[in-house]
Amino acid sequence: MADNGDGYKVVAENRQARFEYDILETFEAGIELVGTEVKSVRAGKANLRDGFALIRNGEVWLHNVHISPHDTASQYFNHDPRRTRKLLMHRQEIRKLIGKVEQQGLTLVPLKMYLKRGWVKISLALARGKKLHDKREDLKQKQAKREMQRAMKR
Repeated sequence: MADNGDGYKVVAENRQARFEYDILETFEAGIELVGTEVKSVRAGKANLRDGFALIRNGEVWLHNVHISPHDTASQYFNHDPRRTRKLLMHRQEIRKLIGKVEQQGLTLVPLKMYLKRGWVKISLALARGKKLHDKREDLKQKQAKREMQRAMKR
């Protein structure tokens, strides 16, 4: 018999987020999905690139995350690829986020979507947007580190 899915499988990752934002804190949240969305996520057909989260009425909502329609399901039963999805978090975490987002002007950005023990989870980051000069500085540091590694190898 197959194992019960105790593993951890990354389905989608937002690599651009680490370049565009300074990551201050990360949170794990469940995500409310319909059946065809779960099938598409398990097949790895999710894109987090333009995604962000908003807090409305004490609930966290995920916007602009694209989950492709499932191939074998009919059009009638399939989902809207860019629909707004509810994130499942504890009240204490949401209260903490509300304070930081409203007072400090921070953003909630999805970093990765993964399967954990059969459940679809999303890693959400509390982030501050980088300026252009910060991005250039990061690239310079990355290149310098790469050059040092090459020199050490020789």
